Amino acid sequence: MFAIQLNLRRSLAVLLLVVLSLTSVGSTFAKPFPDVIPLPNGFQPEGIATGTGTTFYVGSIPTGAVYRGDLRTGEVEELVPAQSGRFAIGLKYDDRSGLLFVAGGPTGFAYIYDGDTGANVADFQLTPLPSFINDVVITRDAAYFTNSFQPLIYRVPLESNGDLPDVPTVDEIPLGGDYQFTPGAFNANGIAATPDGKTLIIVNSTEGALYKVDLTTGVATRIDLGTGAVPNGDGILLQGKTLYVVQNVLNQIAVVQLSADLSSGSITETITDADFRVPTTVAKFGNALYAVNARFGTVPTPDTEYEVVRVSR
Repeated sequence: MFAIQLNLRRSLAVLLLVVLSLTSVGSTFAKPFPDVIPLPNGFQPEGIATGTGTTFYVGSIPTGAVYRGDLRTGEVEELVPAQSGRFAIGLKYDDRSGLLFVAGGPTGFAYIYDGDTGANVADFQLTPLPSFINDVVITRDAAYFTNSFQPLIYRVPLESNGDLPDVPTVDEIPLGGDYQFTPGAFNANGIAATPDGKTLIIVNSTEGALYKVDLTTGVATRIDLGTGAVPNGDGILLQGKTLYVVQNVLNQIAVVQLSADLSSGSITETITDADFRVPTTVAKFGNALYAVNARFGTVPTPDTEYEVVRVSR
């Protein structure tokens, strides 16, 4: 009888240890992702992109620096150091090649870095000045860049594995059709692509309008939003037929449900958050969106705070 009781006690003790162990492991995995991720003071960010796992990248407008961070821990580190004469606006990561594509803003350049080491892989001028290369999207066979100061999109062909060719080339795609261009204003800004890579969607910040662009012709067809509009539209993100449009100084993200043929859409929701301080671009991870606060309108100083904000989608 004593032996039976002793074995029972040992079994219960082992079971308790297992339960405590599983509880500990469960609590570790259940640790919530931070809602706000601080960036270095004075960083002046604009673009954000997610990489492999919980990695994300953020670029600095005036210095060209790129920081890499972890969405789970909130830790950030310098990947690409600040470089005189370089700017970092919109950016995208290609998980096939591990390359990070960066729009160079007023330089007219595209910069491509190794997303793991930060090494400079290539840099080349997409167009003569004046220009503002604002954002980039990657499809299976090319990277496409917007120019806010010219009615043009630039295509940089890629190899099937996402690598750049030995000698990169740049194709200009003039925007025609319905596209409205206002000289001296910020026009085409954020850019997205359909999964098949045959159609682009761009937002015109000044108009508050969305366009779908046929890549074979450059014809841009205005997406009918009915009585709706997306003024101050900045970065955009396409998920299925849902388009998220960051409206920077309005401190909100418009949720647009698009029709099957992308000819029309309706604004079904606007996402706001108390931590938004002029968000510019957005990336996704799981069921969350991550927007980076550029704080346009705030005079930047070395002590000005910037951050990435997590919201549900």
